[in-house]
Amino acid sequence: MCAFGESVVLHRLCRQYSDYHFEYTECDVLGSRWRVAVPNKPNTCTSLPDPVKGTQCTFSCSTGEFLDMKAQECQKCAAGTYSLGSGVAFDEWDSLPPGFVTHGINMDAGDIYMNCSNSTWTPRGDFIASNTDECTSTLTYAVNLKKPGSVSFQYLYPDSSIFFEFYVQNDQCQSSEEQSSWMRSTENDWGSHYVQLSRGNNVLYWRTTGFSINSNSAKPVLLRNIGIAGVAYTSECFPCKAGTYSAEPGASRCAPCPANSYSHKGATACQECDKDKYSGIGSGECLTRPPCKESDYFYTHTPCDSNRTTQLMYKWIEPKICSEMAKGGVQLPASGQMETCPPCNPGFFMNNASVCQPCPHGFYSNGTVCSECSAGTEPVVGFEYKWWNRMPSNMRSSVYSSDYSDSERTTAWEVAGEYVYTTPGDMDTGYMMLTLAVPGYRLPDTISKDEANRELSRITFVFETKCTASCILLFMAGLSERNNVKVESWQGTNGKQSYSYIIKSNSTVSFTWAFQRHGIQTTENQYSSDFAKIYSVGITNVIGGVASKCRHCALGSVQGQGSTCVPCQSGHYMLEGTGVCKACPPNSIVHAEQQVGPEACVRCGPNTHTNKAHSTCLSDCKLALAQRDGETLHYDFSHLSNVTIAQTRPRFTSRGLTYFQQFSIALCGGEGRVMAKCVDNITESRKELSGYVCQSTIIPSDVRGQTVVSSQPFSIGDALIGVTTESTVGDISSPESNFPKESTLPDVIFYYRGSETTQACRKGRSTTIRLRCDPSVAGNDLISVPSQCSEGTCDGCSFHLLWHSRHACPLCSERHYKEIEGACIQGIMRTTYVWQEPLQCFGGVTLPPQTVSACVTLDFWLKFGVSIGTTVALLLIGISCYFWKRTRKLEYKYSKLIMTAGEKECELPAADSCAIMEGEDAEDDLIYLTKKSFFGKIKSFSRERTSDGFDTVPLKSSSGMEMEMS
Repeated sequence: MCAFGESVVLHRLCRQYSDYHFEYTECDVLGSRWRVAVPNKPNTCTSLPDPVKGTQCTFSCSTGEFLDMKAQECQKCAAGTYSLGSGVAFDEWDSLPPGFVTHGINMDAGDIYMNCSNSTWTPRGDFIASNTDECTSTLTYAVNLKKPGSVSFQYLYPDSSIFFEFYVQNDQCQSSEEQSSWMRSTENDWGSHYVQLSRGNNVLYWRTTGFSINSNSAKPVLLRNIGIAGVAYTSECFPCKAGTYSAEPGASRCAPCPANSYSHKGATACQECDKDKYSGIGSGECLTRPPCKESDYFYTHTPCDSNRTTQLMYKWIEPKICSEMAKGGVQLPASGQMETCPPCNPGFFMNNASVCQPCPHGFYSNGTVCSECSAGTEPVVGFEYKWWNRMPSNMRSSVYSSDYSDSERTTAWEVAGEYVYTTPGDMDTGYMMLTLAVPGYRLPDTISKDEANRELSRITFVFETKCTASCILLFMAGLSERNNVKVESWQGTNGKQSYSYIIKSNSTVSFTWAFQRHGIQTTENQYSSDFAKIYSVGITNVIGGVASKCRHCALGSVQGQGSTCVPCQSGHYMLEGTGVCKACPPNSIVHAEQQVGPEACVRCGPNTHTNKAHSTCLSDCKLALAQRDGETLHYDFSHLSNVTIAQTRPRFTSRGLTYFQQFSIALCGGEGRVMAKCVDNITESRKELSGYVCQSTIIPSDVRGQTVVSSQPFSIGDALIGVTTESTVGDISSPESNFPKESTLPDVIFYYRGSETTQACRKGRSTTIRLRCDPSVAGNDLISVPSQCSEGTCDGCSFHLLWHSRHACPLCSERHYKEIEGACIQGIMRTTYVWQEPLQCFGGVTLPPQTVSACVTLDFWLKFGVSIGTTVALLLIGISCYFWKRTRKLEYKYSKLIMTAGEKECELPAADSCAIMEGEDAEDDLIYLTKKSFFGKIKSFSRERTSDGFDTVPLKSSSGMEMEMS
């Protein structure tokens, strides 16, 4: 029996599908192949079909068809199935489809090691989500195309703190620029991407790297509906997934079931839900309707009727999923009484049908009647919305679900007469979106088109939020709703307030307000009473806008137009209520957005001057500062005028990611100078801004093609306010305590102000840069931040930098050096010039060269002095001898006078003369009885006083004998 049974099995003829299936062999060099039968299980049947010549390798079926391998012909897919023809699709992500591989790349940065093995892409039903940490996660899929094809997919990229790229490599691991792309962020909506693929092997890469610097967790990148075209063929059709259907044969896609219907897998039609149940779009089942609550309806004002009346009424939130008939359900409240309609918004008028229409060009209105601007005036064009009985035609309300699935709700913001507000929501995590779109901007004819005039338009809105939890209101701007980026955000309850945003480019034409009640997913709707209100929105200089008023302008003659409004001359303002232009004070600029009245003129700060258009203040990098001692210090900062990059010390996130705060500085310069630039290179849009000083966050990266990642750029200095040594200019201060110094030389401080205001910095940001003289800095200059503010700012609004440089020193002058004279050697003396220490100058004058001069040596002066001394001594001796002889003669005369006195005792004769008369010879009458020695003679010259007080004088008697008279 066993042998017989085995014989029966071995001789049973093989049946297609159950016992075998067909496959093609590999293509040969001629592009040919064979169709062969392959048994499903070995040794189960006999008589397999013989191989036959197959179709060409490039053969493929159209969409909605499959290749019948038996007939080798294309057949249409049956109803309830679909096919991409020569492609494959991946739209179900309950698990990772075959062929896809995902892995995380470990990061090893110095001493910091991060285990990223769990940082992978995660399937989540309708889509697959990336990682959100600071690891690199890659999703790959390899496919072999028999002919040129393509890949397309939808993605959601809402967070710029994640680096997202898509690229394709061939079997040599090479990729082209056309197949590689840094993806553009999508904020709150799905985007599409399409790339052509080459024939052969293609490996598709979706790669993300997290750079979450802030404590808030990043939002993942999501992928769905990946389709690949260019495969050789598909031998079967795929059944439609639950919630979709295909009613006709030959479908290339399955259509989703409409709301309040459902379908199972492979359905050809959708089934209606019971009345007490509901379903969303593309649902595979129906759910029981919950009882209606107060959060399921909202209030609004009806449009004005023909009688120009309106009323307060209540509406169910669409789509309506609740049931007022269910137990505990509430009924819709009754409508209010009819009220008179408010006027139209400024620039509009109400027609006979009670519909607001814009005034013609050249007219203006306050919302009632249009009036023509008079001669010598021009309309102030823009949009101003402050009455909300009808949503403006260029505004759109929508809901976006925070779980990244398409929302079915159509009610988000609703008009309510004096404001527009967020209606109660069915999900606290949903974003209530309000979008305003404008065609572009054009400056009025009375405003000069100057490059320094950065304000092209300005949007201002008044808002209010009231929250019981952590709600958030976002304001975004950009090219379109899908490409808007966050400008500012407000959390929690905020009182009624105004916010303005300056528009600098015609690429910013879309504005979105997004309100989220709570960021954490909950099963219950707990915060439906939280709301945001917008009372008014105004935007200026809009192309196609309307006018709420007219303003005076200067009249001029333009060829072909006659008399028309023209701008005032540069440096002039317009007198209030007239068309007369008047010159501003010297060295003043004129506000482009406000050129009326003397207050339009703003004087430039210290040591700055206006440009030719009188629209901004400049510094030519040269400075002269008078000192208290009367000296003047001259500076030349031209060497510092080139764009300079400075970074703070490295900082680290909680996961060890290293990042820096980078400053880009263009210190000074005249018109046409190169400005500092900061960019965001994470996304394809590459946000870029410029100014005197800007800041961005820099992250060292090994991401393919990028050495660093730059993100979060913002300007901290658009206008130069002044250059001085004072620590305060206007309301901007540079405390000396931030950068203590030892030198007596003052720091030169540059003051800048940013034009962009934020919730935290209502006056805008400001920057001060202290230039400190340091001749010892020979290489790269040193730029530092305050020790107590590691990011250059302590409050996020005022930034302070210290710049050490030898080019920050005053120019050297004659008072900065001294001369040193050398010794006189062989009649030559050398004079050398040296800098005074400590040296506090750089550049300027140079040291004079060494000089040589003739001189006289010390030996000569010594000999000369000895000769003069000897001569003087001899002269003195001669004079002494002369006067000695004269003294002797006087003594003789006196003695003779005494000797010849009269007979009377004690009576002396009157002397005729005390001098020797002419012809007398004193030597003849002087007789020495004894010959005395030289010392004896000297002794005899001295006078000896007797005890009675008289001097003794030697006399000569008549007898020739010497005697002494007392």
